[in-house]
Amino acid sequence: MPRNPSYDILFQPVRIGPVTAPNRFYQTPHATGFGWQRPQSGAALRGVKAEGGWGVVCTEYCSIHPSSDDSPYAFLTLWDDSDIAPLALTAEAIHKHGALAGIELWHGGAHASNRMTRVPGIAPDVQPALYHLPATARAMDLSDIRDFRSWQRAAAIRAKQAGFDIVYVYAGHDYLPFQFLSRRTNHRGDAYGGSLENRVRLLREMIEDTRDAVGDTCAVAVRLAVDELHGPDGITSEGEGREIIAMLAELPDLWDVNVAGALGNDSRSARFSPEGFQEANVAFVKSLTTKPVVSVGRFTSPDRMVSQIKRGIQDFIGAARPSIADPFLPQKIREGREDEIRECIGCNICRAANNEGVGLRCTQNPTMGEEWRRGWHPERIATYPRREKALVIGGGPAGLEAALTLGRRGLEVTLAEAGTALGGRLLHEATLPGLQTWMRVRDWRVHMIGKLSNLQIFPGSRMEAADIAEFGADHVVLATGSRWRRDAVGVYAIRPGAYPQALTPDDIFAGAQVTGPVVIYDDEHYFMAGALAERLAGQGHAVHYVTTAAVASSWTALTNEQDFLQARLIEAGVSIHPLKALKGQASDHITLSCVYTGCEEALPCGTLVLATGRLPELGLWTALAATGVQATRVGDCLAPSSIADAVHSAHRFARLLGEPDLPPRRERAPERPY
Repeated sequence: MPRNPSYDILFQPVRIGPVTAPNRFYQTPHATGFGWQRPQSGAALRGVKAEGGWGVVCTEYCSIHPSSDDSPYAFLTLWDDSDIAPLALTAEAIHKHGALAGIELWHGGAHASNRMTRVPGIAPDVQPALYHLPATARAMDLSDIRDFRSWQRAAAIRAKQAGFDIVYVYAGHDYLPFQFLSRRTNHRGDAYGGSLENRVRLLREMIEDTRDAVGDTCAVAVRLAVDELHGPDGITSEGEGREIIAMLAELPDLWDVNVAGALGNDSRSARFSPEGFQEANVAFVKSLTTKPVVSVGRFTSPDRMVSQIKRGIQDFIGAARPSIADPFLPQKIREGREDEIRECIGCNICRAANNEGVGLRCTQNPTMGEEWRRGWHPERIATYPRREKALVIGGGPAGLEAALTLGRRGLEVTLAEAGTALGGRLLHEATLPGLQTWMRVRDWRVHMIGKLSNLQIFPGSRMEAADIAEFGADHVVLATGSRWRRDAVGVYAIRPGAYPQALTPDDIFAGAQVTGPVVIYDDEHYFMAGALAERLAGQGHAVHYVTTAAVASSWTALTNEQDFLQARLIEAGVSIHPLKALKGQASDHITLSCVYTGCEEALPCGTLVLATGRLPELGLWTALAATGVQATRVGDCLAPSSIADAVHSAHRFARLLGEPDLPPRRERAPERPY
């Protein structure tokens, strides 16, 4: 289809200092979990983004000195000349497809752990490490500041030698330059502290140093948090954030602006923020500078992108998570295929990967992070060599992904869903507060399946083992999902218990009646218990949230949601009982025990809801085994987990069908004779 002419503005080239971006799609810096240890994986990932049409593709944070070490998390390095060649792989992969390559030079200051290098941390003042460590960052004196400026300059020169077109001065997310900017962390009494002009001095010098070092051929970008979301005690977009932009307006070649205070503020999940949520904080920037501006907001709608440009909010469409969910988003808009955009659902599973210290993953895009180690491509897949039939049982996330991928490979695919609606677990989970975007997992796959003539879907078609045997498919895939446990087995309790009066989330979704004080018992620790507590409190119930962890929905700390969730539960009037294990249930109360001391207490309870763990639905699997029909389980039917894991499980099976299941490639240092 021809491109919608209203989107032409998105494909205009934009000048950034000495270089020109071919369009307005700008993949802002984001972590990959690969870092300096896996340069080929990082290069392949960024190369796919450039192939997909992003006009600018940036790296993740790149440390400029051993005093900025983020171990155990993956990060890039430009500490010495030996780092140039590995990073050149990324620049070359980006340039291969005509995009500009950007690199984000980084020093964490008091936010750097330095657990690998064991170099003392540095900060504007003596302060405890901001890394939850029993360590202290030392105050930088003037000689330290001179050294720091030299590190930035040397790293910029190495970045230029590696082939990068845009070099960042990074003053956001509570890292070292921002620590100098903020009154909350800078209490110095010299020329680098006190007045805002003094606190801005180091950032000004860093920009000037970087321009002097590489500005003849490289654009100099500044990533600045214009609001740290701490109110008048910190930098705000109405106050000092605005003043900083005004002071330095024309000094860099590009402004990359966001909100900060913590990474979670900048990368809020869809559960706690709408698309374009940062606009209110960053909209003022373009009125103060003639230089191009980029910001983020989880943009997936082309119409909203055009609106951002036409209304003068920004010159580029900044994206991290949307470029992960669909690396080919720009190309699809350019080719009039915007209906095929694999929209980010804002679940922050990508953030969880980074916070766990592992390679990047995505709920919507199962190929993300697999570009080099498995050779997977988001838009291309090998055709299956034989004309065979596949039968997929179950229309949830895994079943839809298996059917779509098998269909793309050319098999004749039939998907049978017992219920009248497709979506599986999504039909329930997407009704929880803030999780409506999760339904995009279903909607995109159903839409793409509709484009395939070799794939049929039959809802309302419950199949028994005899039906499957009679169907005679060459490949049978079971994606029958899972159910919540009734025995309270979870992370803490590994022995089954008896709670015949208790409900599970499945019962709540089925419309079970809820009475009296409601107790939701969380021993799974992801989103379910907290979301149910929020929903039931919103319906007017008195809700007690009990968890064996120290905080509500503790695993959501990895998706950068836990702080937002706990605050919302408190505001909703939910009573939170941390570090408590369920011991028993009576007609009007439950018995809890402290996970540390074993001390018991009673808690009034009219309805107990167990959110502890899930069991795979194996009835059909067991019945098929008796008939001799061979089948493959995928998703929650194989191992209950996140939606991301279910989708990946199904994609992996379908992509590897007929191929050897080899271990993923691992990057190793070349062997050397000794």
